[in-house]
Amino acid sequence: MTTDSTASWTAAFRSALISPHEGIDLFPLRAFSAQTVRQVLRLDGGGSAVRIRLSNRYGTEPLHIGGARLARRTEGSGIESGSDTPLHVDGAQEFTIPVGEDLITDPVEQTVAAGDELAVTLWLPAHTGLTTYSAVPLRTGYAVPGNALTATTLDGTEGLEELVTRHFISGADVLAPAGTAIAVAFGDSWFEGTGTTPDTDNRFPDLLNNRLRDAGSSATTGLVDWVVNQGLSANRLLTDEIGEHALARLQRDVLDVPGVTHVIVHFGLNDLGIPGQEAYPAAAPIPSAADLIAGLTTLADRLHTAGLTAIAATVGPYKDTIYDGYATPEGVAVGREVSDWIRGADSPFDAYVDFDAVADQADPDRIHDDYDSGDGLHVNDAGAQALADAVDLTTLKV
Repeated sequence: MTTDSTASWTAAFRSALISPHEGIDLFPLRAFSAQTVRQVLRLDGGGSAVRIRLSNRYGTEPLHIGGARLARRTEGSGIESGSDTPLHVDGAQEFTIPVGEDLITDPVEQTVAAGDELAVTLWLPAHTGLTTYSAVPLRTGYAVPGNALTATTLDGTEGLEELVTRHFISGADVLAPAGTAIAVAFGDSWFEGTGTTPDTDNRFPDLLNNRLRDAGSSATTGLVDWVVNQGLSANRLLTDEIGEHALARLQRDVLDVPGVTHVIVHFGLNDLGIPGQEAYPAAAPIPSAADLIAGLTTLADRLHTAGLTAIAATVGPYKDTIYDGYATPEGVAVGREVSDWIRGADSPFDAYVDFDAVADQADPDRIHDDYDSGDGLHVNDAGAQALADAVDLTTLKV
């Protein structure tokens, strides 16, 4: 590959990962054996080359990849045949990812742009064990028996499965102009996109990217170039499961992301809701406002130490959620207190986004019906747009 001294590797897609071996099982778990898996990524930004990040972080046995290919996706599981190219690792088309490790494929020289949909196809000849995965990618994946690495479509194949979870893929980087700046949306389901329509890219970070593109070239606006999504549904600030808690995953999922200059944070809902939901109908202790404020302060301090701009979103409304035990008067009051602190002069964050943009003004602790996905805890497409519209773009100035 040629070396371009005016370019640098920059994150253009991210997908936060969780372990299949946790005590709380909210999402489907699975393994693969003698199957081909094709999964679709939509790039948030572009460049002159691309590389894929693969993971066996939470696997209990080595992950053997019998072959991997990258192509441009057409529709469904279809790919443009002329765009299909092998992915190598250290020059090899067949490779193994050790237990607990991640790897990056060799670069593919190919011009890609924001919005491009890429299909990553993996041939998995051996039993994988339960997989390292992303819970709510909102992108349909596909699995078929046998080696179908080069098939232009998997649609109609006998034994075809559609996957609602994403497996083994943690991200994609592009070779972008030096100085390309990005923001990381670091949070829970409100960022990962639970409640929005699958396969439509109507998550909060997607819609914020639309606003950034509509604002014009970053060279003109001085804003970050794009946002990548490190939301993880049911994730907490202070406690593991689902996923490692925010302070534990901060290094890998934010600080190590190439190109990051700004971080938007949303945590607290699951810290307040999951204890009661898991214990229901019994009561369970929840963190105090002081606990959450201390955790958010630590988070802001670590972001500032890394030289990043830290932006906090207020705790989203959730009072009337349908999930038994999740919303309690005590938890709602703590969330309100934390939000008031985020908005106030004592907050260490550089700016905030007010997620009361989706609240019912007659009852601000609940999501407005127009923005409710139907469960009282997550926003729909219109709600995600309202959240994206609530961001003051000047806070994303580089």
